[in-house]
Amino acid sequence: MILEMKVPSPGESITEVEIAQWLVKDGDYVEKDQAIAEIDSDKATLELPAEVSGTITLKAEEGDAVAVGEIVCIIDTEGKPSVENNKTKIENKQDVQELVESVKPENKTYASGSPSPAAKKIISEKNIDVSKLKGSGRDGRITKSDVEKAKPSMGSLPDNGKRGQTTKKMSLLRRKVAERLVSAKNETAMLTTFNEVDMSEIFNIRKKYKELFISKHEVGLGFMSFFTKAVVRALKMYPDVNSMIDGDQQITYDYCDISVAVSGPKGLMVPVVRNAESLSFSGIETEIKRLAIAARDGKITVDDMTGGTFTISNGGVFGSMLSTPIINPPQSGILGMHNIIERPVAIKGKVEIRPMMYLALSYDHRIIDGRESVGFLVAIKEALEDPINILMDGNIKKSLEL
Repeated sequence: MILEMKVPSPGESITEVEIAQWLVKDGDYVEKDQAIAEIDSDKATLELPAEVSGTITLKAEEGDAVAVGEIVCIIDTEGKPSVENNKTKIENKQDVQELVESVKPENKTYASGSPSPAAKKIISEKNIDVSKLKGSGRDGRITKSDVEKAKPSMGSLPDNGKRGQTTKKMSLLRRKVAERLVSAKNETAMLTTFNEVDMSEIFNIRKKYKELFISKHEVGLGFMSFFTKAVVRALKMYPDVNSMIDGDQQITYDYCDISVAVSGPKGLMVPVVRNAESLSFSGIETEIKRLAIAARDGKITVDDMTGGTFTISNGGVFGSMLSTPIINPPQSGILGMHNIIERPVAIKGKVEIRPMMYLALSYDHRIIDGRESVGFLVAIKEALEDPINILMDGNIKKSLEL
């Protein structure tokens, strides 16, 4: 029986996806539920599992844009795995090409050192000096492999100079991110305000309770739970920051869905911690861990990425000292966290060394004024510098559920 596999709908409003990568080859035997491809939508990368076991025939190329419901491959359920064929199968298509060229009748008449047609094409494209090539093929023939390893002719360029380059198509997800970032710059009145925060109290709490917290909740007590709690408090104090523009309307939310920027194999992803205002410290840490693992393993879903009323981006994990984060539209604000460095600061007339972090708030000036933006960032600073009284109601153990 022949089964036609069609592109499933990754989510509401998505009508087209892109074949990011085939995980199998044409003619391979695949098992039911085996991941056969990765597909990109404008929101996430998902795996496409085989619906049945059998021999697969691919009907789309990597990089192809295909509509939801379109056939991308067929699977012959009568096909059987061949152990012998798998042992002798040539994996490298380049080797296949060279093998074919080496047995062509016309190639037998090539003089020593002459290139194959495939090699000639690359020589022309890369501007390679043929006189400097040494053929490794039969009778000294210059093969495709010889040419690909050669350096292009660059006049007086030193022999050890490297001038290579690669070209690849941007994924649908990356193109959508680029489109949204440019849109944010062009269509919002974006402005950034800065402040700094003394992280001493948070350091002390984590040092004292981190082991107990891990043993109780099976997740670490990180900085993100403190920052999320501080952001939720500030959003309630300054609701304009927790709003969006829709045409000539301003929509303000009475809940806090916090988007958290995380790095995944396909680039930056921004999954959402839903109703963060109702989550405890352990609840926030657990949810962020779940989303980060899903992003890392390429298992993040469209639902995980949809929505969000405010974003937190932690460039500090990569060593960033200071940045101006770009708004994640249609949101109106984003908080940038940065690295923590011990710096001398004035405390009650004396110089002390404290762990300091710069904070940056980028916001849409069309609906958020300077008073709200500065006040919002100051409220975050206050909460982070006095977390016991402001974020924990004076009871650390109760707040951490210890």
